[in-house]
Amino acid sequence: MYAVFRTGGKQYRAVKGDVLRFEKIEAEEGATISFDDVLLIGEGADIKVGNPVLSGSSVSGKVLRQGKSKKVPVVKFKRRQNYLRQGTHRQFFTEVEITAISASGIKKATPKAEAGVPVAEKAAPKKTTTKKAAPKKAAPKKAAPKKAAPKKAAPKKAAPKKTATKKPAAKKD
Repeated sequence: MYAVFRTGGKQYRAVKGDVLRFEKIEAEEGATISFDDVLLIGEGADIKVGNPVLSGSSVSGKVLRQGKSKKVPVVKFKRRQNYLRQGTHRQFFTEVEITAISASGIKKATPKAEAGVPVAEKAAPKKTTTKKAAPKKAAPKKAAPKKAAPKKAAPKKAAPKKTATKKPAAKKD
């Protein structure tokens, strides 16, 4: 059985025994924590989806450790402005081992009425005892005459300006 839940603004898919890293959670190492924002629980083809969350279900885990991630360089730069700021950042995290996924109080998904309209039951198809008519031959489709698209008048080109040509100056001896 697996579950999709959210914590720290992100969604995680977990199975019992998984070790996951979350955004920092205020809890001591070895403490048990519970995540109640369960969005989906499933096993094989049997999947239950919340709207948006499944009420009465939870994912519990044991805090293994608190820590900081690797250093990440942070660079702020604006070209041609003589602006460059360099720094680093280390994100805090909490490492949790998933110990149990509880799906109590969950009913199987049933089609719900949308916008107050009840769901209509499917009617059984009616059986008819009429004789089958011979299949009709499809008439060959006639090709539609091609219509020429109306031609647009081409824009008139402006006459190029004439440039005055200079006569070579007479040489003086």
